[in-house]
Amino acid sequence: MSANAPPSATAASPTPSASLAIPYIGLLDWRRVVDWLRADGVISAEQAERTVARCSQAESAQHPLVRLASVAMLRASNGRPLDLEELTQYIAGRAGIEYLRIDPLRVDVGKVSETMSAAYAERHRVLPVQITASEVVVATAEPFVTDWISEVERQSRRRVRRVVANPLEIHRFTAEFFALAKSVRAAQKAGANNNAASFEQLVELGRSNKQLDANDQGVVRVVDWLWQYAFDQRASDIHLEPRREQGVIRFRIDGVLHSVYQMPMGVLNAMVARVKLLGRMDVVERRRPQDGRIKTRNPRGDEVEMRLSTLPTAFGEKMVMRIFDPDTAVKDLDALGFSAHDAQRWEQLTRRPHGIILVTGPTGSGKTTTLYSTLKRIATDEVNVCTIEDPIEMIEPAFNQTQVQPQLDFSFAEGLRSLMRQDPDIIMVGEIRDLETADMAVQAALTGHLVFSTLHTNDAPSAVTRLMELGVPPYLLNATVLGVLAQRLVRTLCRQCKEPDESFSADTLADFVKPWKINAGGGYRPYKPVGCVDCRMTGFMGRMGLYELLSISEAFKDRVNREPSLDALRRQGVSDGMRPLRLAGALRVAEGLTTLEEVLSTTPPLD
Repeated sequence: MSANAPPSATAASPTPSASLAIPYIGLLDWRRVVDWLRADGVISAEQAERTVARCSQAESAQHPLVRLASVAMLRASNGRPLDLEELTQYIAGRAGIEYLRIDPLRVDVGKVSETMSAAYAERHRVLPVQITASEVVVATAEPFVTDWISEVERQSRRRVRRVVANPLEIHRFTAEFFALAKSVRAAQKAGANNNAASFEQLVELGRSNKQLDANDQGVVRVVDWLWQYAFDQRASDIHLEPRREQGVIRFRIDGVLHSVYQMPMGVLNAMVARVKLLGRMDVVERRRPQDGRIKTRNPRGDEVEMRLSTLPTAFGEKMVMRIFDPDTAVKDLDALGFSAHDAQRWEQLTRRPHGIILVTGPTGSGKTTTLYSTLKRIATDEVNVCTIEDPIEMIEPAFNQTQVQPQLDFSFAEGLRSLMRQDPDIIMVGEIRDLETADMAVQAALTGHLVFSTLHTNDAPSAVTRLMELGVPPYLLNATVLGVLAQRLVRTLCRQCKEPDESFSADTLADFVKPWKINAGGGYRPYKPVGCVDCRMTGFMGRMGLYELLSISEAFKDRVNREPSLDALRRQGVSDGMRPLRLAGALRVAEGLTTLEEVLSTTPPLD
């Protein structure tokens, strides 16, 4: 959690008509808040009376804003209910204090626990959210209580700047942040300081069923927190990275890495050792890379699988945990981002009885997700689906999955040769890397199997030339390859905060796709990113695919035989209905789903 990024405030709140600073001191009272809302015209007098009647029925220890939010008062202007965030924003305006929705990724948890104790924070309903050399920013749910400010300024030797935040978020993050800091201190106390061997000794004791040191629970709690926090933040990867002074924890969210926490090196090493133990990896071996796998559950109780990978670095062992959430790993074509044009053609290809279908793109472009989603849809009880992967990305009960093991001389080619004797109908080869694997894939297709595989190329026509460069004869390519799907992932605009981009014209988009022409058909709606706490001030939430689908036609086969240059193949593919990646991106820009900058940064240029 970075301490360098400033807190992020959002507007769009019920605006009080009263002065920004009003003569009121003390704890919030729900009756007084109702009076303010009625006086400022936010709610009607009738609504105020109804709220007083409902809230008077029973006493409650809830914060006044939480209590009023549960009543769902209706706005006088549009009849919509006032939720807790809007009430909090209203109170911030009443007090003349900045409103803040807490983004945990921007909070330095270590410094939070150094500023005040958990008991003090809970008693005053405050939480430090940013600490600089001269200032401490403190979120409060009681903006009219100020008696704690002088004490915090004296203890921290910094000026206090208050912001108003949701009382439930303050309560939640106070518990989480101080519990995490306590667990980190407990882990350090357990002997993890700058010496991972001490934790490994504890692991050995655990293997022999002897009693572990009680402080080792600190490491357990930190690891559990890390996973649950990653699931909550929609992370796709967790990076534990050793540095000279401090270890760094980073999450990849929507394709972008975010620093989450700086951890003492001893604690980071202990965390890596614990995850290795849970993943049935060799805890003591730190000199060579290792792979593992863990199954756990997210906060909703759904099973989540994580693939583990370690790598020795200059300052210690680095670990990456790739998260495979079933909700995001297997999607339908609409959720993946296929246009209606490409979805129909892709469906036709995947229903063919035999041949080779290739998916291309760089690492991290979503090839595996596309293949898994496609195979999941066509893997019925009537067909035998077998895969050979390196490594197995996600365990799928509908497939028969096999992992490449080079140390046993079990390569893609050898695995494919073995799968041919397993009576398969559909085969997925993780990647075609050499001529031997390509030859086996061709032979499988020629003998009546549908083969899916991947290549690392920039676009779809390049996959054909790559196979020829590997040594596959053109006549075999024409006999087996059915189609090639090239893809990229782009971030999608946050629906909560995106705004129409008035500076972006249809002429700009037309220049972008030259020499192509784009017809938005009246649906031209360009938007720009703004940033809110929901999207962590990035303006983007989630990712979608851009696709370039090449179907191998008779004319394309003739071009492969006569003129197999990349430019010629690309022109023929376009004539056969292939839409380049950049054109697919431009259509998504016109629909208001992403931005021109995103498409430019991820797709190859048009010729």
